[in-house]
Amino acid sequence: MNTTAYELREPMDALAILITQIQTGTMVVTDTEGRIRMASESFTRLHTSSMLPGDLVGWPLTNILTLSGTVPELYEEFFKSADNKSNPPMLIVDTLQGERKQVYIYRTHSGQDTVYLLVLKEVRKELEPILLQQFPGTFMKTVNLGIMLFDMDFSVIEISDKACSILGVEREAILNQTMEDVFAAVPVGHQLVQRTILDGMVVRNHAVSWMNDQKRYELLMDSNLLKDNEGNILGAYVIFKDVSNLRSLEEQVQRSDRLAMIGQIAAGTAHEIRNPLTSIKGFLQMFKKTLQDKGMDKEHSYTEIMLSEIDRINELVSEFLLLSKPKNISFDLVEVSTVLREILPIINNEAILHGAAVQFQSTLDVPRVVANRELLKQVFLNICKNGIEAMSSGGTLTISERVERDHDVRRVNIDIHDTGPGIPAFLVDKIFDPFFTTKENGTGLGLSVCQRIIHDIGGVIRVSSKGYGTTFTVSIPYNDQ
Repeated sequence: MNTTAYELREPMDALAILITQIQTGTMVVTDTEGRIRMASESFTRLHTSSMLPGDLVGWPLTNILTLSGTVPELYEEFFKSADNKSNPPMLIVDTLQGERKQVYIYRTHSGQDTVYLLVLKEVRKELEPILLQQFPGTFMKTVNLGIMLFDMDFSVIEISDKACSILGVEREAILNQTMEDVFAAVPVGHQLVQRTILDGMVVRNHAVSWMNDQKRYELLMDSNLLKDNEGNILGAYVIFKDVSNLRSLEEQVQRSDRLAMIGQIAAGTAHEIRNPLTSIKGFLQMFKKTLQDKGMDKEHSYTEIMLSEIDRINELVSEFLLLSKPKNISFDLVEVSTVLREILPIINNEAILHGAAVQFQSTLDVPRVVANRELLKQVFLNICKNGIEAMSSGGTLTISERVERDHDVRRVNIDIHDTGPGIPAFLVDKIFDPFFTTKENGTGLGLSVCQRIIHDIGGVIRVSSKGYGTTFTVSIPYNDQ
């Protein structure tokens, strides 16, 4: 190891420091085993005022200080992770009397022995400059905020890692570049940050949207000027926070409220609608037979149309009832793979009718989830049917299983991908809204019902569509236990 400022060149250096500060300095010399070789009076007082410095010789250092390892280990560990190796190792320790101290460690050699000199100082006064020096760099790297600093030329002089991630840029590539140059491909009016912030335009909690590689971010932005002590403008800063998840949660709550309201209406009116419909349908069937017997073909065709419309109304009422929270539903441990295999013949038959193909990609050892088997079938059948109908002909519907194990996240994911034309970006956020449909004869309730079923078991349904094909992902949590 190269000799540096933290490694004393001569054994006498340690003694000289002790001699000059023995009255006021709080210091101790230990060997590699952690036994005290020499201590100052103030260090001795950390234990008790009734002892002399010589009384501590031979004591374990841990009788006075709480350490997370031996002194040699702490010494070496510091330099493995330190960026600046010209400073002595510094750590914060507690004494057994509950006082917090800042400790600098020096190493020296005496013959064949290695000893360590520990210099203890008060934490608050000594650590404050270090904290102020280390804070900006650490803050910019670890803070979960987008932060940008600009000079008077509107050039980027600093940017946080989170800002780089959201904007889709590399830090080194945009430093000292103006924002107009960085986002030259974006019209000035649509750029995230405007040069007007240098004119003193203060922004507080300004809501903006930003697209980065097909991913949309919802941001709250603040901006202001940076001035020196004399009030001269040095530049400006922008801080923005990603609130996409909060916006998404807010939309889900609003959608759930709408579903709950529709469900309450449906539960109260569905039976009242069905009863007269049943009577009307019965009489129409009688008229149909009578008209057929009398050869009144034109009138007979009218009754067929009326009966088909009554069937449509009944189907609509049935979907209404599904929106109301079903009662007496039992939840069990369900094997999702088994559920998919049970409905695969139905999906295949539907695909054949539309000239499409179906591929099923299974995964071994898919964990069981807590759900209702029949309701899961309804969800998968509805999404698969939508995917098949979205493909004109010759398309392929792919159903695949994935198990997600990431830190605390435990989910079974079912991806249902079609090769249809995709969903336009301006419609993606609306497809789960009740009564929203692009089908000529659709009710717009199918996906709303599916979302409600999955939400009730703690899962989510996500959709991804990038111009060619659409993927619905049904994500259901599971427990390893």
